Amino acid sequence: MEQVTMSDRFDCDNCKESLYGRKYIQADGGEGDNPYCIPCYDSLFANTCDECKELIGHDARELFYEDRHYHEHCFRCFRCDRSLADEPFTSQDEALLCNDCYCNEFSSKCVACDKTVMPGTRKLEYGGSTWHEGCFICHSCEQPIGSKSFIPDKDEHYCVSCYEDKFTPRCTRCKKALAKGGVTYRDEPWHKECFVCTGCKVQLAGQHFTSREDNPYCLKCFGSLYSKKCEACSKPITGFGGGKYISFEERQWHQPCFTCTECSVSLVGAGFFPNGDQILCRDCNTNSNL
Repeated sequence: MEQVTMSDRFDCDNCKESLYGRKYIQADGGEGDNPYCIPCYDSLFANTCDECKELIGHDARELFYEDRHYHEHCFRCFRCDRSLADEPFTSQDEALLCNDCYCNEFSSKCVACDKTVMPGTRKLEYGGSTWHEGCFICHSCEQPIGSKSFIPDKDEHYCVSCYEDKFTPRCTRCKKALAKGGVTYRDEPWHKECFVCTGCKVQLAGQHFTSREDNPYCLKCFGSLYSKKCEACSKPITGFGGGKYISFEERQWHQPCFTCTECSVSLVGAGFFPNGDQILCRDCNTNSNL
């Protein structure tokens, strides 16, 4: 350490006044550390407070934010004047705000609990409203919906399973919910795959069918189970699809099958004569009696 005696000059590098008996600060003057009296040091090196525009003295606590310097006591919330020296804060249009003031002025409020949704917290937004993640719950089971699918109903929100339990119609056969599609029979809902023929179990959606005692049947099963048989071809007479038939006493015929037993001429719209199990045209009946 260099020995300094009273006979040596020890002056402020700026004002040249003697520093003997005075406080001083050594600072880099370009050629090593140079001594400065306190007033000169502050005027040369101290930063100006962005708030009060006064110098921030060497012995003051200085705070720095985005190229701006502040006295500790000047670093305060623009709204409530609360010190921000040891508090979280943010900046809005160059004004410093504590978290509480920022949230009250700029953050959304949760529509469920009416509390502020703090910046950085998980939230959900829907229809112009905001919720804390834990406040966005199903109206029925009251479990948080989170990122799962949900279904809105007026001002209420439901998870998919609760909505189906509460609102979705249920299939008459399997009793499970019809999420979409399906068919209606006798004012009752059915899954397409559940609406089947009572006889052969083929799906009936999109095809012609009929019923007996409220049970649906495809035309083929209904004809084979319940329809009368044609006297000529022994096939069922259903009458579906505009098919016409002839009925005489206890016997029925498809219209194309209603022909003379002997000569096969059509008897539709013509006179005919029963002869036991036979039906005859006029000519064949006359010949049979000769």
